[in-house]
Order: sequence, then C-alpha cells, then structure tokens
Amino acid sequence: MSERYERLMKCYECFKAKVDFTPKIALILGSGLGDYADGIDIRATLDYKNIEGFPVSTAPGHKGRFVFGYVGDVPVVVMQGRVHYYEGYPMEDVVLPVRLMKLMGAEVLFVTNAAGGVNWQFECGDFMLINDQICMAPSPLIGENLDELGPRFPDMSEIYSKKLRDIVKKTARELDVPLREGVYIQLTGPNYESPSEVRMVRTLGADAVGMSTACEAIAANHMGMKTVGISCISNLACGVSNRPLSHAEVQETADRVAPLFKKLITASVQNIAKEL
Repeated sequence: MSERYERLMKCYECFKAKVDFTPKIALILGSGLGDYADGIDIRATLDYKNIEGFPVSTAPGHKGRFVFGYVGDVPVVVMQGRVHYYEGYPMEDVVLPVRLMKLMGAEVLFVTNAAGGVNWQFECGDFMLINDQICMAPSPLIGENLDELGPRFPDMSEIYSKKLRDIVKKTARELDVPLREGVYIQLTGPNYESPSEVRMVRTLGADAVGMSTACEAIAANHMGMKTVGISCISNLACGVSNRPLSHAEVQETADRVAPLFKKLITASVQNIAKEL
C-alpha cells in the first residue's frame, strides 16, 4: 500500500470513527454558496481540522467543514469550503477531499464555483453549466498512481457527464432559471488574470476562468465518479470589463444570485438522485 493511499485511508478511518453517514451525492460549494449547507436537513458535521492529515481551507468565506444531511430525501455530503492550489498545498492535498468523499460512498460529484466571464456574451450573475474543461494547473494524477482508486491513464473524453448535464438543463428550464453552457478553465491564481492571459484562454476555447474545480473533476473522473458542475459568473474577466477586479466584487455578485443558485442546485440534486 502506497504512502499516499495510507494517508487517504487514515482520513477515511477518522471520518468513520466520528460520523455514521453514507452520502449519495457530494457537493463542493464555491464563493457565495457557503451557507447553502446550513439550510439542508443536517445530521452531522465534521471540521476539516478534526480529520487527521486533512488540509484546512484558508480562503475567505470558506468555513472549512463537511456537512452531512439530506436535500429532500437525498443523502449528501457538502464541503463548506474547498482547498485551493494557490493556498500553497500540493495538488495531492487539493483533491484529497474529493477522494475521501468517494470513499464515503458518494457516486456523484457536484461542483460549483465563482468564475470570471471570458465569453463576450456573458454577464455578471449568469450561471454556466460546465460541459468541458481545460486544466492549466498541475494534474492531480502526477506521481505514483493510486491503483486502488483508478487506472494510471484514465480517459477524460467526458469529464462532465452528459446525462447529468441534461438533467440540470431540464431542471433549469422547469424552474425558468437562465442557464448558459460552456468550457471552464482553471489557472493557478491567486492573482487574477491579465488582459493578455484572458485573450489567451479565450483563444484556447474557454468561456469562464477560475482557480479551482478542474483538478477536482479530474480526480473524481479517475475514481469513476460522475461529475456535474455549474459556475456562477461573478465578474467579467480582465479586458472584458474595464473595472479592476476584486474579491469583494466576486463575493457581492455571488451573494446576490445565491438564492436562485441554491434553488437550482436543490432541484438538480433531487432530480439527479432519481436517475442513480
């Protein structure tokens, strides 16, 4: 057994000793959605700092805990705060939470984030269903492969499940929630992108840019999880708008559209669970 796998199993054993719960869907909450977990039917919580060997989130607005409970009748585990590569953690630590949630029993990873709009047609407050991604951060699969979790060379032709995307699109139509669709690109951060970098990623085919998510989706795909993701376009990327970028603007936009975002997530989780 590899050292990396042993560490993951220690985290899992710590979870099992503290919480008796088997989730079906794992949710990672981005900026502006941190309090979503407070509104579900909570059965248990577990602070990251109380899990041996687990990385602790330091990003503003991220509480840093797992919340276990029900969205309707769907058992879920919710990450209230994710770990970012820009915080200085190795990529192995950044995706450790995803791997742990898979071991808990989660079959689906539902990722959300606040992202910068690269597509000229996007506006602040739009929701974008992620249909593909570009990861310009180091791959979380570099290094010794965890054979117990997945293959050395996993296929990435459908990182975001088409079936799950269709469910979310149908849900959005039923709720009359406008939903765009596009490609998400992850850069390392923590600095925002320069105008030239934004032109570069647009040329590459990106519609939205952020500092998370893509690496998490790779790790989930490696383990055989089905993944679906939605970005909240919280600001227009540098060069798309003349306004200087700030985290305050990101948080303000995310907070403003949070009620509608939560409504879409709740209904989507319930509809996805029906198909599992």
